[in-house]
Amino acid sequence: MTTAVSGQPAPDGGDERLGASVPPHAEGAPAPSRAPSSGDAFDQDVLPAPKGASRTLLLSLLRPHRGRVRIAAVLLLLQQAAMQAGPLLVALAIDRAVPAFRADDYGPLAVVGAAYVLCSLASGVLQYAFIRASARVSQDVLLDLRGRIFRHAQALSVDFHERYTSGRLISRATTDVESLRELLNEGLEELLGVCLSVVYICALLVYLDWGLGAAAVLSFWPLYLLVRSFQRRSMLIYRKRSTAIAAVIVKFAETMNGIRPVQAFRRERPNDTEFRRLNHHHERVNGDAILEMARYVVSSRLVANVALAAIVVWGAYRVAGGGLALGVLAAAALYLRRLYDPIDRLGMFLNSYQSAAASLEKIAGLLAQTPSVPEPAEPKSLPTRDSRRPGREVVFEGVNFAYRTGGEVLPRFDLTLPAGRTTAVVGSTGAGKSTLAKLLARFYDPTTGRVLLDGVDLRDLAGPDLRRGVVMVTQEAFLFSGTVADNIAIGSPDATREDIERAAKAIGAHDFITALPDGYDTDVRKRGGRISAGQRQLVAFARALLADPGVLILDEATSSLDIPGERAVQRAMHTVLRGRTAVVIAHRLSTVEIADRVLVMAGGRVTEDGSPDELIAGRGAFASLHQAWRDSLV
Repeated sequence: MTTAVSGQPAPDGGDERLGASVPPHAEGAPAPSRAPSSGDAFDQDVLPAPKGASRTLLLSLLRPHRGRVRIAAVLLLLQQAAMQAGPLLVALAIDRAVPAFRADDYGPLAVVGAAYVLCSLASGVLQYAFIRASARVSQDVLLDLRGRIFRHAQALSVDFHERYTSGRLISRATTDVESLRELLNEGLEELLGVCLSVVYICALLVYLDWGLGAAAVLSFWPLYLLVRSFQRRSMLIYRKRSTAIAAVIVKFAETMNGIRPVQAFRRERPNDTEFRRLNHHHERVNGDAILEMARYVVSSRLVANVALAAIVVWGAYRVAGGGLALGVLAAAALYLRRLYDPIDRLGMFLNSYQSAAASLEKIAGLLAQTPSVPEPAEPKSLPTRDSRRPGREVVFEGVNFAYRTGGEVLPRFDLTLPAGRTTAVVGSTGAGKSTLAKLLARFYDPTTGRVLLDGVDLRDLAGPDLRRGVVMVTQEAFLFSGTVADNIAIGSPDATREDIERAAKAIGAHDFITALPDGYDTDVRKRGGRISAGQRQLVAFARALLADPGVLILDEATSSLDIPGERAVQRAMHTVLRGRTAVVIAHRLSTVEIADRVLVMAGGRVTEDGSPDELIAGRGAFASLHQAWRDSLV
């Protein structure tokens, strides 16, 4: 809703606007949230999710790819077996092949050498095959997840989007999905590789010498404690990091989307200060994550090196005493090095895992949200429109409404809008006009009562039927990137070019469209920035006319236009309203003149009801406003 800036005239001089200018949020919409303090600014994007929702989400993403996951697992098993055969072959070479070679028997050394080469080649080929298979699975999973987020965000109701900013949605679909990509592409290979190598190596060490195997297993206890400690601390840090980057994205998106008022009101410096604060917080949290990783790596390497040194010294003592073969000690030293080296890689995996877990938790919380205006379990159909009775009848039956943020906007009321009639709804900002329109469009459901369309409760209508039956044209006619023709055809995707041009001609938009560089094929660019506000509104009317709804809602469709633009739009309104039930939310009295009926609202109630002439002849608020408007024109 557009209101005059304090101390400045409204775009049209302010003479025709009904009611005093008050904060925009008073018009039934939730009040804007306060500026976040340093203590709570970074936790506002956390959405509740059922326990175990993250695990359930991940399993549901992997379930369609079970076959390929099994193939990837087999490839990794074989690759690890080929790779871990190396030290065992070294032991055979030292203890058997070299003594045989000294005795002029070259066969064992040749066999061991050939086996070593073959195992190395097999390990490389199998690792390539595993990476290829797992990469395909991970990309398909990420493709599915991004699609789920996008589809679910579109399906969620308007009240959710008023509470949860688009910047946070973007963060969920980009930064958080990217964290999961790192886990799937790199982390899972690290985890599975480490786990398999530990199992293989411990088994081989026990096979070579049970004492060395037992010592290696026991040395893992302090390493396990380190991993658990790192996991607990890093999870908290990564949750904060995910929230911090979301706050940065939200601020950036908000500033770029509002760049005109930012520059008009010289908000660059305050915005820069706030962005610097958010960016520094993200830097600090990121630094904490790096330091935590550094502590883990240093501690794990220290424990691993001490354990390795102790076991090798003990093994050397046994070799000197004849209780252990030299080749077995050499193989054990190689295996122990391989056993402890992945501990660093395990830390990298945990790094990716904690980041992905925090991100997956937030994505799961988003996907767990349900629309506040759900689809009906058993949808009903609207009666076929009677060509002899244009439009559809609208009935508000015992309707009461309050937003989640609190405060009753519409006290209980009853209202009937006859089919084929145009009803203008006027009143000061905050009177409940737009809320009434949003209930009719079913952007919200009433707290109590029903809204009926030709006797059918809106809650019983499937979404497509409702959108075909009721169309809203808002104050800011939103155009999507694409051609003019594409934007007109949004309400009727199957329309032909002839249908599109016929609708544009009926509205009076054909001439300006054909004057564009590429006519109907001209790209209007972001939000229709290539054409004027009045032209965007005409395109929106052509879109509504082509959709041919039974009920049309015009929410302040002329309030932001200049006089020539307003007149062009008003001419188009006569065409688009003909033969339909119409609700016109009006802030200008010139818009009201086309209505059959006028409702004056105050405090969520209808205080005056009648034709424009009847109300002008009376002594109510509408008559006073009309007289003030007439005086301003003299």
